[in-house]
Formats: sequence, C-alpha cells, structure tokens
Amino acid sequence: MVRGDSHFAQPELMWVVQNAPHSDYVLGKGAGHKTALRPKAKELLDEARQALKVKTELARLNNMPEPDRLRLYGEAEYQAKSWKGLDTRIIYKAEVNQKGDNPRFIVTSMKEASPEVIYEELYCPRGQDENFIKHLKSDLSGDRLSDQGFLANHLRMFYACAAYVLHYELRTKTLKGTELEKAQPSTVIMKLCKVAVKVVEYKDRIKLHLPRSCPFKRLLQHVTEVFYQMPILRPG
Repeated sequence: MVRGDSHFAQPELMWVVQNAPHSDYVLGKGAGHKTALRPKAKELLDEARQALKVKTELARLNNMPEPDRLRLYGEAEYQAKSWKGLDTRIIYKAEVNQKGDNPRFIVTSMKEASPEVIYEELYCPRGQDENFIKHLKSDLSGDRLSDQGFLANHLRMFYACAAYVLHYELRTKTLKGTELEKAQPSTVIMKLCKVAVKVVEYKDRIKLHLPRSCPFKRLLQHVTEVFYQMPILRPG
C-alpha cells in the first residue's frame, strides 16, 4: 500500500504502483480542483450541510453539545488527461463543519473497499506517520546531518533513533496511565527533564530539592517510584 499527499499524486508514481503485483496506491488530491473535482461533491455537501443544520437545532433544543462537523463519503467519475491508461478511482469526503465546507479528495487504485473505509482506515493514518517523522526530526534532532561524511551523519541518525526508542519505552511503560502516555518527545522533555532543582551533595548521597510549586510533582514522584521498582539487569 503506497500512501501519500497531493505532492505524490503523479501519474509516474501511479504507473509504477499499478504495474507492481499485489500493490495499490491511495494518494491525496487536497480540496480538489475548483472546476474539475469540487462540483462532483456538491450534492453530498448539500446533504451534509442540511444534516448538520438539523442536528445542531436538535442539540440546542435538548441542551446538548452542538456537533462540530458532519461527514459523508462518496466517489465520483473523473479521469485526468495525464491518467490515460490508469485504472483510477476518485473517493471524496463531503465534510461540513460550523465554519463551512471542507471537502477532501483522494485517488486510489483500490476497487473493493468502500469510500469511507479507504479514506478513514487507509488514507488518514498517513497523517500519524508524518507526526512520528516530525517527532524524530524536530524533537530529537534527527535532521542534524550537516557533516560531509556519511559515517558521521549515520551516527547522528543512530543517536536520534536510539533517543526515540527510549522515549517510546518511557511513554508506553513508565508513563502509562498518566497525562503523558501519548505525549510527543518535546512535551515529555519539557515536563520531566527541564525542571529547576537545588542539588545538595553529601558524603554518601545526593539530594535533589524540587520547587514546592512544581506542577508536575506527582508525575515526577510516579516516574521515580517506577524506576526504583525496576529490576537491575546485571551482565552475564
């Protein structure tokens, strides 16, 4: 399964995937061309707009929270000139929120799955994959590859990947059940690592005095207790 945003929705890539056995693509087309694609979603957008209006009125009458958006899914007959010979299928999301219309289109080679399944379960998870890449690059300096030598850059990338593995283990095990269970690396670093403390050295110990007003005192105590209960791994 090859997934990508609108930058990858090019006939060259689509040809490569189509000619590969047991392969499919799901590629974004954004909000769609204003004259080629968007008119094809008009009927379903009108239906979604009306349904959102009705649900909003019912929510107000029953003193319930108003819905943020309403989504419907469909597909359209469309074939770009550059797609000649390609076996394509256009799927779209007809979404209407309280601020207006928000249609989105994708092109795919898949024929069996429903539009909703293709969009929600196959295309949308691509965004989460991009978040993981952003965590590695932005939070853990995975893009620091400015050395002219390959080995130096390779080692830097290795360090960034090792840091991400540590972050993942910390988040899914030590921080499980806490507010940071699903936090990205920068959030964990800011809340757990960048804390002002007073360091007092004794002959046989070192004491760290946290500020009385530390907002993450309980969280730090929880992490410390989990670390303390971990078994010591001895070599051999």
